[in-house]
Amino acid sequence: MTQKIVPVIMAGGKGTRLWPLSRAAAPKQFIQFIGDKTLFQETLARVSDPALYEAPVVLTNEEFRFLVAEQARELDLALKAILLEPVARNTAPAVAAAAALVADLFGKDVIMHVLGSDYEIVADQSYFDSVRAARETAASGKLVTFGIEPTEPATGYGYIEGGEQLSAGAQTVKRFIEKPPLDKAKEMVTAGGFYWNSGMFMFQVGALLAEMRNYAPDVVAAASEAVAKATRDLDFTRLDAQSFAKAPSISIDYAIMEKTANAAVVPSPFKWSDLGSWDSVWKTGTRDPNGNVATANTTLVNSRNSLVMSHGVHLAVQGMEDVAVIASEDAVYVGKLQDSQSVGDLVKTLAALPATSKLTETHPTSYRPWGGYTSIFNGDRFQVKRIFVTPGKKLSLQKHHHRSEHWIVVKGTAEVTIGENVQMLRENESVYIPLGEVHRLANPGKILLELIEVQTGSYLGEDDIIRIVDEFGRS
Repeated sequence: MTQKIVPVIMAGGKGTRLWPLSRAAAPKQFIQFIGDKTLFQETLARVSDPALYEAPVVLTNEEFRFLVAEQARELDLALKAILLEPVARNTAPAVAAAAALVADLFGKDVIMHVLGSDYEIVADQSYFDSVRAARETAASGKLVTFGIEPTEPATGYGYIEGGEQLSAGAQTVKRFIEKPPLDKAKEMVTAGGFYWNSGMFMFQVGALLAEMRNYAPDVVAAASEAVAKATRDLDFTRLDAQSFAKAPSISIDYAIMEKTANAAVVPSPFKWSDLGSWDSVWKTGTRDPNGNVATANTTLVNSRNSLVMSHGVHLAVQGMEDVAVIASEDAVYVGKLQDSQSVGDLVKTLAALPATSKLTETHPTSYRPWGGYTSIFNGDRFQVKRIFVTPGKKLSLQKHHHRSEHWIVVKGTAEVTIGENVQMLRENESVYIPLGEVHRLANPGKILLELIEVQTGSYLGEDDIIRIVDEFGRS
């Protein structure tokens, strides 16, 4: 019987290159771009075959832990572990911590597949052929990376030069190449034998840890100690903060792959993109006869070769060519597709200004372990929100010092606790929560609960929540 692979999914990044949809508190891996799944969910789906994979280990951070758990629950996919990084330390410490945990759970002979959670991949037969080739190569002790066969002289990716042929179609690695200028990229694509560095890996856990002890002993020591001293919190495993902070911030490429003599690359012909810019989203999308990629809530007239997406208002675009027009709930980006690699510079400008900095951090819709809320309108001493609660979930038992609340149910059934009183509210029914009163909201039904909340008071910040009982362990 062939040994199963343990998938390790990296889901802690906070990129904003796809602003305004992707933001620091809601990065691209958790956003639904085109299709019915987020990129993280697409990643989970690719490792869901129980004949090939064990249940996945996910690495993320405190801020995204409930997003990870909820998006996995939506797919009805069990996770082996959710490993929480207390501080960002790049990919080498993260992979080392995952390897130490996987060794504890499965043993050092197991093969682990390290994947990013924010790639766009077509998981066809060539994809799974590459996975199996990587597994066979990793089982021989090689540290394997997936090299994407380039379709253009892209300058936004690093490259790998392949060397001698190995079994299963893999090659030794001659060298890693930083993101090249256009002329160098053209030379490499024309010459052949060069591949895009996908950031995906396949390792035998014992072989990886041994190479880390040789080339990055401080990384593996800090990560192993952080796992040994880790604590459990609900469904999460928290790495020890003091131990993990000792690890230097360094990528797995710099720490190990560029130094080891055991590196191998599997040339991979499947369709892959890291979706690092809006033009890459356009390239991977399904285009209409005029070359446009568009989502729902959009209308295009006399426009060509453009990307038009809306997660809110209806977008009407007329007479445009080679542009990206992207609307979120509270911001719109318009720019030339060829300039979309520079969106990060625009985000830095917005973040530096008090009036617009919040637009780079959060969306009007925020997700919580029980569901979430959307800010609809803010005024002087009042605000209006849409609250949504997942079936079977409940908010903390809480109170507020500075505001009262009115709840109007618009969908589903609400179980409302106010002081010692518990009552059921159905559609079109409402209730008033006085200032300072202990209260709780729950969804006992089988469908999503939605309600409109009107807050009034002298201070309406989210930090005016005194949690008395909370099943999610929040203070």
